[in-house]
Amino acid sequence: MVMLTRRHESGAVSLFLVIFAMLLITIVTLSFLRIMVNDQQQATANDLSQSARDSALAGVEDAKRALIHYRTVCNSGDVSLCADTKNIVNSPKCNEGLQNVVPYSENQEVPVQQSQSAANDALLNQAYTCVKMKLETVDYVSAGAQKANTSKLIPLKSTAPITAITIEWYVADDLGGAPTSVNLFRKGSPSLPLFSKTDWVQSRPSLMRAQLMQYGSTFNLVDFDNSTAINSNANTLFLYPVGTTGSTTAPSANSYGFATDDTRKTPTGSPREVHCKGALVGGGYACMVTIDLPQAVGQSDNNRTAFLRLTPLYNASHFRVTLNNGALFDGVQPSVDSTGRANDLYRRIESRVDLVDTNFPFPEAAVDLTGNLCKDFIVTDTASDFATNCQP
Repeated sequence: MVMLTRRHESGAVSLFLVIFAMLLITIVTLSFLRIMVNDQQQATANDLSQSARDSALAGVEDAKRALIHYRTVCNSGDVSLCADTKNIVNSPKCNEGLQNVVPYSENQEVPVQQSQSAANDALLNQAYTCVKMKLETVDYVSAGAQKANTSKLIPLKSTAPITAITIEWYVADDLGGAPTSVNLFRKGSPSLPLFSKTDWVQSRPSLMRAQLMQYGSTFNLVDFDNSTAINSNANTLFLYPVGTTGSTTAPSANSYGFATDDTRKTPTGSPREVHCKGALVGGGYACMVTIDLPQAVGQSDNNRTAFLRLTPLYNASHFRVTLNNGALFDGVQPSVDSTGRANDLYRRIESRVDLVDTNFPFPEAAVDLTGNLCKDFIVTDTASDFATNCQP
């Protein structure tokens, strides 16, 4: 007799293994899908954010056009039209200040598109929703770090009479990646050394040259050499940063006068010390000084026409200029507040625009060279004598 033995197996283990493997593959697949979706959403958000910023910048560019239009109208000599245009530019309503350069409808955004392909551009769904401009600003700030040994000419045109200005310079960004400690010479040093450019370290604030040029309603050219302390048309101060390196204590404000402390008139003890912060942990500017303005020769009331020329020496530097007596800069560096949109994402930026005549560049020097200079002076009234005797 043959005995047959049968083994009964349910297959539960295999079933569990298959289910577990399917769950593992599903989890991995869903995880990759989630990562892909998140990356796609982030990429889309970044793209929309950049597009919204571009829309806001388009609003800034249209604001520049409106400001140029305002300056052109005011330069025409029509006082009434200039005042009306100024009121339009300063309007507190969104986009109303742009009505002279772009189509304007109250409470309506301005699409960002090209007229050549308006239909296709409209599909991008980009616009700037609100642009506001202010001709009066509380300060004048550098757009970036002013390069060393290059000048910025600032008109001192104000909404009210001024007798002094405050200059601040050197921020954490000017350290060039160095620690927040600011390298300074000791206060009250018997001598303030002047180094070669390579020996003036990056973490030391610039030696700031501040020059005042002004005139009243009536003057002669000789008045620019006036040496009295009461009236003056041209003055220069060299502001030397001193203090305690690493100190976070706010420095005491220095105060000087363009006429009383001009180095040409009081050569001893110059340049002038400016007490600066030794560390920029909390931000802000390292150095600050207040300078009194003399009356301009021929000035009566507030008919002064004045310019401030700032030149950071040795190192590049951000700077800020404010006026005393609560006065505001009037039409010197208007602010533009622009909000852009791309689909349902918004970006808002604030810009400053220098409203000056860029066709009149101010020279850095009469002669700027690194080698020798051949000078040949001839005094004559005969045209044939006007020849070049210095050969290249």
